[in-house]
Amino acid sequence: MLPSVLLAINPDHPEPRKIAKAVAALEAGEIIAYPTDTVYGLGCDLHNKAAIEKLYQMKRMPKNQALALICVDLSDIARYVIVDNSSYRLLKRLLPGPYTFILPATREVPKTIAPKRTQVGIRVPDHAIPRAIAAALGRPLISTTAAEHGTEPLQWPQDIAAAFPQAQLVLDGGPGGVVPTTVIDLTSQPPLIVREGAGSIDSLLDE
Repeated sequence: MLPSVLLAINPDHPEPRKIAKAVAALEAGEIIAYPTDTVYGLGCDLHNKAAIEKLYQMKRMPKNQALALICVDLSDIARYVIVDNSSYRLLKRLLPGPYTFILPATREVPKTIAPKRTQVGIRVPDHAIPRAIAAALGRPLISTTAAEHGTEPLQWPQDIAAAFPQAQLVLDGGPGGVVPTTVIDLTSQPPLIVREGAGSIDSLLDE
C-alpha cells in the first residue's frame, strides 16, 4: 500500500489548488485527513458508500459509532437536519465552533451513516480548511477523529499519515489539538451533553 501524501496547507487561508486536490480525492472515493478547530479529522464523500465503509474499517470502528457531517454554515445545515427555533438560536450562538450537535436527520442523509434516518451529528468548525473543502465539494464532508477507535487523537500530520496509509491525502496545517468536540444532543429536552470536550458547556446557559 502506498503511503499517504502529506500536503502542507495554509490553515488560515488555504490555497484553492490544494483544496481542489482534496476535493478530487474525495470525489474519487478516497479518504483524506485534515485539521479542524479541535482535532484532526478523517473524512470522505457523503455520497460514497464504499468510502464510508472503508473509513469504518480504517478506524476499526463499530458500525453503530456515529459519523458527523461537516457543513459550511448554518444555511447548509438546514438541508440535512431539522432545526426548530430554539435549536437554531443555540446553533447561531455557538457555531462556528468546537461542537457537534445531534439533530433529527432529513432524507438528504444517506442510510449508510444514519440507517434509521433518525438523527445525525452536525459540525461547523471554526477552521478554514474543512469548511473550504465542504464548500468546494458542494456537500458536507463525512468526518471522524483521526485515531483508531478508542484511542487518543493523533496530533501530528506525519503520525496520521503513518497510522493511516489508506488515506490518500493528509493536509498538513500544523499540529492539531487533542481534545475533541463537545457533543450535544438536541433531540432531547433539555439538551443532553453526550461528551464534554473543547466547547464550553457553560455557554449553553448563556442567553
